[in-house]
Amino acid sequence: MNELTVDELHLDYGSGANANPILKGVSMHLQKGEVVALLGPSGSGKTTLLRAVAGLESPRQGSIDIGTRRVFDGAKKFEMPAEERNLGLVFQSYALWPHKTVFDNVGYGLTLRRMAKPEIKTRVMEVLGQLGLGHLAERFPHQLSGGQQQRVAIARALVYNPPVILLDEPLSNLDAKLREEARAFLRELIVRLGLSALMVTHDQAEAMAISDRILLLNNGKIEQQGTPQSMYETPDTLFTAEFMGSNNRLPGTLVQRDGERVIIDVAGTRLHGVARGNPGADITPMVRVEEVRVSGSAVENALALPLSTCMYLGDRWECLFKAGDISVRAYARTRLEEGTYWLQMPADKLWVF
Repeated sequence: MNELTVDELHLDYGSGANANPILKGVSMHLQKGEVVALLGPSGSGKTTLLRAVAGLESPRQGSIDIGTRRVFDGAKKFEMPAEERNLGLVFQSYALWPHKTVFDNVGYGLTLRRMAKPEIKTRVMEVLGQLGLGHLAERFPHQLSGGQQQRVAIARALVYNPPVILLDEPLSNLDAKLREEARAFLRELIVRLGLSALMVTHDQAEAMAISDRILLLNNGKIEQQGTPQSMYETPDTLFTAEFMGSNNRLPGTLVQRDGERVIIDVAGTRLHGVARGNPGADITPMVRVEEVRVSGSAVENALALPLSTCMYLGDRWECLFKAGDISVRAYARTRLEEGTYWLQMPADKLWVF
């Protein structure tokens, strides 16, 4: 059974002639125990969709169901208040009360619900223990690290035992190293507790690491959805391919097409590739940076380009090759010497849109 179902949701900012459509008929579902990431650039509608599910934004039409409860029905002009939807929500800023202890922050919502103090203590200490925060119950937010504050915000969302937890850019306030650690912690926690989670992020690596399924939004509509692996390895559109990875775009013209197999011309060099979508006369060839193989001698399906520069990334070097309007990045295990190299592109990884 679906824990969350959104059907043909439309939402505008403003009204009448000044209405600005943000969501343009979005439909999605979230199954029990599943993590779905809402991914997309700024302005794509991902945060608006999350806020509409939470009851913090009012859609114009469509419907939202949480389990078997309908919480929004545009046709019937029905909208359940946010506080009655029983959802766990983790804000981007964490939104912790600075004058309350960790214990009081986590238990505040239960206090408002007039729950008995012994039960509040039991539930709060249980969720703090699950997140490794039991020893910090009497501390205040300013006495915690960023990662600890994030876990307190998650604990506050989990203490209700909600059917769905909503995460709005939950790792964006952490530094790069802590984000990687928190990413692993969050995925492990969600799996261990069997949570159903809807998470907003603009970071494709974060979405792929944490989620079971990704919904990529573009200008208020779902561009593509699927597992992280399918979204990365078999994008349906140019937008998906560009958003889901680090790529090289090549200038080229279509020479021949036989089904999915294509031959393109890039500055006088013939290259074999694979058609994605339905490319027309104006094509966009593309290859992921990590798929380019650097060779010091001539190889098949390769461009010969001079080395421009190399940048040290710790575990590898990122090298830039340029000639005219052709620019290709590739990874190398060691720093390359000046000269011309052959940049091989596997035919099944050279996508033509």
